Amino acid sequence: MKNYFMIMALALMFGCNCPAEKDSQQTNQVSNPYAPKPYVEISHPEWSKNASIYEVNIRQFTPEGTFKAFEEHLPRLKELGVDILWLMPIHPIGEKNRKGEKGSYYSVKDYYAVNPEFGSMDDFKRLVNKIHGMGMHVIIDWVGNHSAWDNPLVEKHPDWYTKDSKGNFQPTPWYDWSDIIDFDYEKPEVRQYMTEALKFWVKEANIDGYRCDVAGFMPTDFWDQARMELDEIKPVFMLAEWESRDLHKKSFDMTYAWSLYREMHEVAQGKAGLGVLNEYMAHHVNTFPKDGIRMTFVDNHDKNSWEGTPFSMFGDAVEVCMVMATTVEGMPLIYSGQEAGLDRKLAFFDKDLIEWKKHPYADFYKTMLALKKENQALWNGKWGGSMIKIENSAPEKMLSFTREKNGDQIVVLLNFSDSKLDATIESDFHEGSYQEVFSSESKVFNGKDKVKMAPWGYKVFVKSGKHS
Repeated sequence: MKNYFMIMALALMFGCNCPAEKDSQQTNQVSNPYAPKPYVEISHPEWSKNASIYEVNIRQFTPEGTFKAFEEHLPRLKELGVDILWLMPIHPIGEKNRKGEKGSYYSVKDYYAVNPEFGSMDDFKRLVNKIHGMGMHVIIDWVGNHSAWDNPLVEKHPDWYTKDSKGNFQPTPWYDWSDIIDFDYEKPEVRQYMTEALKFWVKEANIDGYRCDVAGFMPTDFWDQARMELDEIKPVFMLAEWESRDLHKKSFDMTYAWSLYREMHEVAQGKAGLGVLNEYMAHHVNTFPKDGIRMTFVDNHDKNSWEGTPFSMFGDAVEVCMVMATTVEGMPLIYSGQEAGLDRKLAFFDKDLIEWKKHPYADFYKTMLALKKENQALWNGKWGGSMIKIENSAPEKMLSFTREKNGDQIVVLLNFSDSKLDATIESDFHEGSYQEVFSSESKVFNGKDKVKMAPWGYKVFVKSGKHS
């Protein structure tokens, strides 16, 4: 016992850590297991914080349908306020079992080459450099779930594909995608090939990321690994064609807001009440990862090709839906020609030139994308403000909410009905002096305020004072 006390005294004298002290330090170093942890573990590129995205259909954009011809539109898109250009697939298209004359972009014949109809690899690199030189970024569409029937991988590695019950190649089960066959991601070799191909375009052409076709059809752990390896080259931006929170954890910056599109359409067509939009907002605020980003839209190539354009699908409600899509949490998307009032379906498998003309929606998007850049309330993910409901006296017809971040605040009023409204907005979250974006109307809100709304009308008020 005497020796024990002598050892302890020496330990204290010379600052040694006795076992009891070590245990105490280790306990203090262990984090509280009940403390909340961020769901999103990836870091978004800094340049995406207030970005908007534009989908480019190279084939239909110009009479030539080439990268070089598309370059002429870059100044206009820059002026519009676009930050990210998403190019639909740029790879050679399969000829075996092709649909239509030109075939589907999503039937990839070679993952390491450029579609010769669009130009050469040098043409593509020049386009990427021009986009970067104008302060914009570019992502390309990636089709990793399936390939064309005549992709060389079919001959070299037939075991990389799934088979039907008779051992034959098959399209993705249950879909009518007869021009493609399905990869088998149970094979590590498939995962390695696709990851290396993804890395190739970042290294070789300096692109900034990908829009990944039917991303949910491929294993999440594949995307987790691919994202990690891509970020080792440069910070990338990844968009998943999917609507699922699990992809946000380690793989994707942004997913689709298909549910918002669907519910806006249902309300616009009179097939559902405003409750479905309130439910969308509630689910987003309460269940969606705070640093996740949703892509919000009234049109994209899927909807344009199969369902019609926003001008035919949404009718008189198209503008109020466009306002909602550009003010809710998320990144707004513009599809090729939408700003020019594209009023018909574009052929998906054949040449079908967009008619470019002046249209008021170009001014609309220019206004809203500029507002998004300057007003932190509208920024993406954790950089932006959360949506807070403003109660109003016409809840079956009007949706009203506010967003605020670092002193920047907006108030959004949306009349989803064909009747005029004299309503009262009753929340106190929005008190202060504002100016309306489209009319320049000045308004002081006191927490219980009268507002007049036109049929299918909308108002976006910006708080006077601090701007970023």
